[in-house]
Amino acid sequence: MLFFCIFISCFLQIPILLCSYRSSECLVKINYRLKGKGNMVIIGFFPAFAVYPLNKTTDWRMMKFNRDLMVEFKLRNYQCILAMMFAIEEINNNPFLLPNTSLGFEVNNVPHGQRNTLATLFGSLSGSDNAIPNCGSARESNPTAVLTGPSWAISEYIGTLLDLYKFPQLTFGPFDSLLGEQRRFSSLYQVAPKDTSLTVGIVSLMFHFHWIWVGLFLIDDDKGAQTLSDLRSEMDKNRVCTAFVEMIVVSKGSYFTKSWKNQVQILESSSNVIIIYGDSDSLLSLVVNIKQKLLTWKVWVLTSQWDVSKFDDYFMIDSLHGALIFSHHHEEIPNFTDFMQKYNPSKYPEDTYLHVLWHIFFNCSFVKKDCKILHNCLPNASLGFLPGNIFDMAMSEESYNVYNAVYAVAHSLHEMILNQEQFQTHEKGEKTIFFPWLLHPFLRKTQFISHDGANMVLDFKMKSHIDYDIVNFWNFPKGLGLNVKVGTFSSNAPKDQKLSISSYMIQWATGSTEIPQSVCSESCRPGFRKTHKEGSVVCCFDCISCPENEISNETDMDQCVKCPQTHYANIEKIHCLQKTVTFLAYDDPLGKTLCFMSLGFSSLTAVVLVVFLKNRDTPIVKANNLVLSYTLLITLMLCFLCPLLFIGHPSTASCILQQNIFGLLFTVALSTVLAKTITVVIAFKITAPGRIRRWLLISRAPNFIIPLCTLLQVFLSAIWLTTSPPFIDKDAHSEYGHIIIICNKGSAVAFHCNLGYLGTLALVSYFMAFLSRNLPDTFNEAKFLAFSMLVFCSVWITFLPIYHSTKGKTTVAMEIFSILASGTSLLGIIFAPKCYIILLRPERNSLHYIRDKKYAKRRKPS
Repeated sequence: MLFFCIFISCFLQIPILLCSYRSSECLVKINYRLKGKGNMVIIGFFPAFAVYPLNKTTDWRMMKFNRDLMVEFKLRNYQCILAMMFAIEEINNNPFLLPNTSLGFEVNNVPHGQRNTLATLFGSLSGSDNAIPNCGSARESNPTAVLTGPSWAISEYIGTLLDLYKFPQLTFGPFDSLLGEQRRFSSLYQVAPKDTSLTVGIVSLMFHFHWIWVGLFLIDDDKGAQTLSDLRSEMDKNRVCTAFVEMIVVSKGSYFTKSWKNQVQILESSSNVIIIYGDSDSLLSLVVNIKQKLLTWKVWVLTSQWDVSKFDDYFMIDSLHGALIFSHHHEEIPNFTDFMQKYNPSKYPEDTYLHVLWHIFFNCSFVKKDCKILHNCLPNASLGFLPGNIFDMAMSEESYNVYNAVYAVAHSLHEMILNQEQFQTHEKGEKTIFFPWLLHPFLRKTQFISHDGANMVLDFKMKSHIDYDIVNFWNFPKGLGLNVKVGTFSSNAPKDQKLSISSYMIQWATGSTEIPQSVCSESCRPGFRKTHKEGSVVCCFDCISCPENEISNETDMDQCVKCPQTHYANIEKIHCLQKTVTFLAYDDPLGKTLCFMSLGFSSLTAVVLVVFLKNRDTPIVKANNLVLSYTLLITLMLCFLCPLLFIGHPSTASCILQQNIFGLLFTVALSTVLAKTITVVIAFKITAPGRIRRWLLISRAPNFIIPLCTLLQVFLSAIWLTTSPPFIDKDAHSEYGHIIIICNKGSAVAFHCNLGYLGTLALVSYFMAFLSRNLPDTFNEAKFLAFSMLVFCSVWITFLPIYHSTKGKTTVAMEIFSILASGTSLLGIIFAPKCYIILLRPERNSLHYIRDKKYAKRRKPS
């Protein structure tokens, strides 16, 4: 299968594998090196191409090229070589920078393995092709500094040797804050700006699109561990969670990484957004796996513009299409694009790499012996003719860093030369001796404004935070390869303006215009709140409905908001609605019913009173204490009107009168009944001499019970009104959606004492009436009084539990009903039998009937 892919690749002329054996062989055999003359030479190590074995048995230590190898062209890194040459040309043409010194360059490819790289480095430093240190022949030019990158693996093992000789080394790869702080390499300078705010920018992007469930791929090293710590810290602040974290192990000196362990778990993860933090060289096998699995539904967030040309495959769909890339913001360097347009084999015949590219892409004839093309190519061919996914004419981050690195060395050399001329004197004809380590003080202090206006420093402590461009990678159909700027991130901007992004410009990997979602749990819609699952991260939760009278009008609310007492939650529990103010009104059906009952019973009592007045001279009316009967009837008539104080809009006056008038009237009624029962007992039960009994009856002593009991009730009411009088209150909880205006009794103790006092009067009356139940029954009402008191007590005993179990208007209605029921019991049980005799059996209401009845009883045999 692998050889079939090689054949297809060669047929399509895609520069990943060995597309043309003859031309690519030259790059390996001649050990590609490019030189430019100058007094001072900057040496660069660039991985312009890589040689890979086609099978695992190939010995990497062999130096001879054979057909078991393939060559990968890294054109993004080749652009770095062009940037170095362009910067040196600019400096040599600048009369104000190094006026009496010319800069040269030496470009070396980074071969596979540390041994070969160090051998090349020894040869460059010694001025010959010998790989023996300190044994090189004298050279006319002086090596001043070494540029390395873009991956840190390359810079690290080259820096190990250079640091021994204090040879200046400038890296153009991503900035490593750990190395800057630890100072592991005292001779190393990082040109790239700090990335300390990059994690903040990535998390800001997650927060902007509400991506709170993301996966992470990082390189398993010290920098990866520090980055993971920084990312998690920022994620915790913004409540973004990690679905998985995969640390990729990279072997030093190798571009291949170990396969990621949890492939099935990651592929099946519900996270649709995955962050890859690292460079494309270090994570090569990871991206190969991604492309092989065709993970087109994921959104990839990358931390640098990857060299996508090395990942070409043979599908129309690219897994990285729609990726969002954070890249350092920089302006275009003037004339660099023109330089690349004019860079061709005829102008730079010593560049073998360029000859090979012309042979591959423009089908030029190639001479194997000289490793050069013949002059039968496409006229005016240039690198600009290549597709954008193969060679991008826009300056990359690495090329920009290389350009600034060359200028940093030039400015440092310029300052050093001026310093030597100022403080050192030389004899005529004597040359200044140059040692590379003398450049360090000037490199540390160098500071200049680049051609795009950026302030450049090499001291990591003086580096400021940089702005980032957010780039959307468009690669559908395959081969389009466009990097479209869709936003920016600036850590120095105000808090709400740090991230700026144009969502409508983004092409998503899903192919949809809607922003992809990446959440562990679906959002809780309004009316619900989040409840976190035990043992899970905060991003994984369940949704439960808000409790009664609480709302949530936003998605993913942690807590519902309780509505004010004057409002209530609608059915969906997303809005608080104004409650309707209500009370037991006269126009309510219940209010109307109770009002008619009150007036009806009061009218009925008035009728009974009229009947008694008309028949006041009859025996049945006289026999039951006429004055007490009138008093009881008038009191009951007023008691039946008492509920009218409970109906209608409550006021302070009505609230005070309700309980006090009710208590006062029923006290009079019950004390009247008590006076009746005592009168009966005096008449038949007291064993005092007849003269005393007659005096008690004639003086109407029982009638004094009424004012005494009433005064006691007035005293209780006065205490109630003085300590805690009734007042107007609002009940916002009893009835859904309503605020009920009620009368608060003020003191529950006083209210129950009032009922207790009435109950005591009723029980005493019942006891007295019970004692006289067996007395002569001619017009004797003792039994009726006892039964009426029994019903009265039953009504109010039943009222108490109902009163405490109901709320709002129902409570008021129950109290009115109890008043009417207890009054009706007195009226009906005491006066109904009398009215029956007066109106329907008048023959019984006569002295003749009473005498005949007594005579009949005497003649009845004993």
